[in-house]
Formats: sequence, C-alpha cells, structure tokens
Amino acid sequence: MNKDIIKEILRLKREKNAVLLAHYYQINEIQDIADFVGDSLNLAQQAQQTNADIILFCGVHFMAETAKMLNPNKKVIIPDMNAGCSLADSCKYEDFKAFKQQYLDHKVISYINCSAEIKTLSDIICTSGNALQLVNSLPQNEKIIFAPDKNLGGYLNRITGRNMVLWNGTCEVHQLLTAEHILKLKLQNKDATLIAHPECNNSVLELADFIGSTQAMIKFVQQSKESKFLVATESGIVHQLKKDNPQKEFIVVTQDESCACNDCQYMKLNTLGKVLQSLETETYEINLSQDLIERAKKPIIRMLEMSKSLGIIK
Repeated sequence: MNKDIIKEILRLKREKNAVLLAHYYQINEIQDIADFVGDSLNLAQQAQQTNADIILFCGVHFMAETAKMLNPNKKVIIPDMNAGCSLADSCKYEDFKAFKQQYLDHKVISYINCSAEIKTLSDIICTSGNALQLVNSLPQNEKIIFAPDKNLGGYLNRITGRNMVLWNGTCEVHQLLTAEHILKLKLQNKDATLIAHPECNNSVLELADFIGSTQAMIKFVQQSKESKFLVATESGIVHQLKKDNPQKEFIVVTQDESCACNDCQYMKLNTLGKVLQSLETETYEINLSQDLIERAKKPIIRMLEMSKSLGIIK
C-alpha cells in the first residue's frame, strides 16, 4: 500500500513541479521521499532558493508560513492545517505586543518557532542553529527581548553573559523531559553520551555532554568516536542519525518509563496519505496578506543575510 502511495506522490511531484520539504521530526517515510530534509534554518534557506511552482511543506504551520513569506508568488501547501506548534501557541500577538511595550528600547529577537504575526513585531528571527552567533554579533550592551522560548533564551543568556528579557514560552516536547528520568537513563547506560536540544529546560541541559540544534546534533554524532547516545529531543531525529551512523546505538530520552518515544503530536499529524491528498488537491494552502508577508519576512531576510555574513550558511 505504502509503495503505491509513494509512487503516486513522486509522479505528482514531477507532474506539478512540486518540491517536498520535510523537517527531521517527520515520520520516517516522509523523510525518505522528501527532496530536502532539514532543521528550521536549512528549510528556510531551501524555501528561499527553490524553483518549484508548488512547495509542499511537511512540518508545522509556522514553517509553511515562513516558506510562503519567502515565496509570495508560489503556492505553499501543508498536508494537515492542524499541524501547529505548542511553542508558537504560547505567544499570542496581542499579549506579546503588550509585553513589548514595556521594553521600548529593546531589540526583539524571535525564535523562528512563532507565528507570522509575532514575526512582524520582531527585529531579527533566529533558529536554534544560528541563535548564538546572531546574539553574539550584536553589541554587548544591546538591550534584547528574546521570544518565545524561555529555555533557549535562558541557555543563550548563560553562555553569552547577557541578560535578555525572556518571554515565558516553551515547547511541550522538550519542556516535559526531566533531569530525574535522564539520571536514571544515564545510570542504566553509563557508556552513553547525552545530546540535548537547547529547548530543554536548564536542569536537563546541565546533564548534557553536547547541546545543539537538530542539525548540530546530527553533525556531532557523525564526528563523535562514541558509539552510544541518549537523545534529548523529538524522536524523528533518530531516523537520520541511524542512516548516517548504522553502527551506533540511539536511545530516545522520554518523559518517563511509560513511553518509548518523544513525539511531537503536531509533527506526526502528517502522513503519506495526507501528503498524497495534499498534492492531488493542492491543499491546504497557506494564504497570507501581502502586508503581513512584507512585514513578517523582513526579520527573516535579516536572519538569512546575517547568517551568510557570519559564515553560518552559504
């Protein structure tokens, strides 16, 4: 059944000149048929560079919005419009607008995991893959609001010595991981190296041997001589880790002993069947007003330009 669906998806992609972009947190089958798999920074860059007529974005809603902003004249579709983000949902426009009014002399750096509306209130967008370099590129005395992830913002404050004002938002997938459970896993796997995403809370990050973005974790494991890893992020990354390192062992850090995975409920809404339907019917289309696109893409373009000037991307 899956073979037939995949065959039809590939046919429709060719016929409609569509490109399939997928995040590392997508199910294995979607990652395997994607034209490009990456983290938020990679995907934003790919969206900016594509020559396709249709962008089929297998990720969550804010990622597809970003693709639309960078390609206002292309059709951007997503397999399931309910594929949202708990982190983006934690930062509502009116709430953040009022929060920002308290710090009028502050520059706003927003994590890409936010809505198009929040991006309009931002000066610079960042991803976990470039946040440190972008923050460090600003003057040390620059006053900054960092939103919406307090864990990533807190991590950046600790390693840069800054005192950025943090919005109180989190990603449920990472926030629910606990140091207590990780300590148990470390005791059970004393030969394992713990890698963690900076969206995890500080008590978890303090236990990590390596902290980095999805792409950075993948690169770290490739270069590491260690053979066993505890992985503190969304389960989907393990597919790529295993493809790159078939001889290495990976144990997903879960919330507790009752589960064997750490899945994002929104990322996993996308299925092969929905991808096929999306291509067949060219739904669900991301529609943003021209005014919203123009205002929201400015800090994204600035991120990409700064990333290029800093040598983070080519």
